[in-house]
Amino acid sequence: MRAPRWRLWLAACLGGLLIGTAAQANDERFDCRTLEAEPAPVTAQQWLERSLWAGHCYLYEAHAVRIGHDGVRTLALSHEVRDGIERGVASFLDGPPMVFERRGRIGRLGWAGEGGEAPPSPAGIAERVDAHYRLSLGGEERIANRRARRLDIAPLDSFRFGHRLWLDQATGLTLKQTLLDETGRPLETFQLTALERPRLYQGAVTLDARRELPTDPWRLGWLPDGFTPQPVDTRSARHGEGVVHRLYSDGLSTLSVFVAPMEEVELLAPGLHRLGVSNAAVRHRDLGGEPRQLVVMGELPVRVLLRVAEALEWPEAP
Repeated sequence: MRAPRWRLWLAACLGGLLIGTAAQANDERFDCRTLEAEPAPVTAQQWLERSLWAGHCYLYEAHAVRIGHDGVRTLALSHEVRDGIERGVASFLDGPPMVFERRGRIGRLGWAGEGGEAPPSPAGIAERVDAHYRLSLGGEERIANRRARRLDIAPLDSFRFGHRLWLDQATGLTLKQTLLDETGRPLETFQLTALERPRLYQGAVTLDARRELPTDPWRLGWLPDGFTPQPVDTRSARHGEGVVHRLYSDGLSTLSVFVAPMEEVELLAPGLHRLGVSNAAVRHRDLGGEPRQLVVMGELPVRVLLRVAEALEWPEAP
């Protein structure tokens, strides 16, 4: 199990699931060319929306640095769209060689089985973020030799971390992001050092198919307000059928839950683990009549992960 390394910044840069509502989209496709006619953002929410759309609709190559508790790493990034399908690649240029690739469509905000609707992410993400974070604009700065506008995103409770973004004035792309803990201390920073040839995709990007809500024998007894299950296919050929992974999000922060029979996975020591910038709470519990390993992971305060892990329930069959 790997920590979810790429948050809002790389999700935007590589065309992730999170996008805003700066323009209208139909049920299946969004035409990126409509961004050319959009007026310049004025409010903090408009800047966030524009940056998330830009992450899906701009083609580019870039170089970046990641600054975290384990030092500084450099990366090469690229984002392209072919026939409406996005492909984003992040390659580390120093240290152990690692390449991460994301290929797919714009995600939806919920499962098809929830209320009979599965809106695309553009239809609801800004409202959800506004309900749990305070957005405010800072001043203009120069990042990667480009004019940038700072956007501060502060949580309205103690169940999530804050973000600080620097957005390109010309395209809306995120040039820099810092993740902030409960005290406002920087946990990790991603920053572009060069953004090469950003150009708007002259076509439409495709929305993901509607997915039916899976049936799990267990349920989470507690989640922070605003976190809802995400319709993401998390199956892996590396794991057996008994290993289940579910993803939850409030629009900015994500939470992963892994439930697996102990004989089917590599066992981790019960307790708290640090995986990059993510925290992980590990429990070995008797669930459903057999011992299972439970891992709750995310870039969230440790006490949130522990509470989610302790509140997982496996009701007895009638």
